[in-house]
Amino acid sequence: MKSALLLVASIGLFACGWTGKRSVVSTQTIPPLSTVDSRTQKNSVPVIHVFVALCDNVNQGIVPVAPSLGNGDDPSRNLYWGAAFGVKTFFSKNKSWLFVRALSGAKNSQILERAVFKHAERDVFMVADAYRGSEIKRATQDFLDAAAGIPGEAVDISYDGKKMALQFGGGAQLITYIGHDGLMDFQPTSVSHKHDEEKRDAIILACASKNYFADALRPTGARPLLWTTNLMAPEAYVLSAAIDGWLNKETDEQIRLRAAKAYNRYQNCGLQSANKLFATGW
Repeated sequence: MKSALLLVASIGLFACGWTGKRSVVSTQTIPPLSTVDSRTQKNSVPVIHVFVALCDNVNQGIVPVAPSLGNGDDPSRNLYWGAAFGVKTFFSKNKSWLFVRALSGAKNSQILERAVFKHAERDVFMVADAYRGSEIKRATQDFLDAAAGIPGEAVDISYDGKKMALQFGGGAQLITYIGHDGLMDFQPTSVSHKHDEEKRDAIILACASKNYFADALRPTGARPLLWTTNLMAPEAYVLSAAIDGWLNKETDEQIRLRAAKAYNRYQNCGLQSANKLFATGW
């Protein structure tokens, strides 16, 4: 089993559930981005927003992976979403997180699926968006806009008999991008300038993201909590480890070391190599 898991993880390198009574699981259409408010609404609890550009053999400049893993229109089996270490699958099986809600996008939507999770022990929510692989440029731009504080839409959720609206996009405190480093292939559609005075952290799990995202991230005002210096497999175990440290209010260096240890655990690449792969700050 371990060798099989490592095989899936190594494929990612080349490609540069809980249903108890406490939550409500439903499927709805994701509202169009054009409906968002121009004002950034604050959340009463911490919110994490994860932008996932689905792995796509056809539309991204990657070394092709297995067709089922690299179909950017099929989130259920995609390397970065439905596979063993994809965001939705990994966090659905993570005992620290409870699956709350699933929303599906329209057929012509850039976002094919949205998954909402709640931390098992804290009032912290995470929303993860699976962008169609051909829409990697849109996923990248939306990530940068959110990092700048430009608001996304609100989604109503319920748990423990309570109802609340979560503000995503710029309403989140931690903004994350996972997938191929599209900035190796294109420039952002526009410059995302800091929208307000709120403090936001950014995690960018993509190949050599510090090299390619620095110029685009700096105008947003977001703080680079974790990014990379070389080729890597942008898989969910790294994000999970980093979020644990972030929730515990650990130092940036402690969070970076958490990420390196998690990467070495799954990739068996050597802790020294993993340490060199991850960076924090400018």
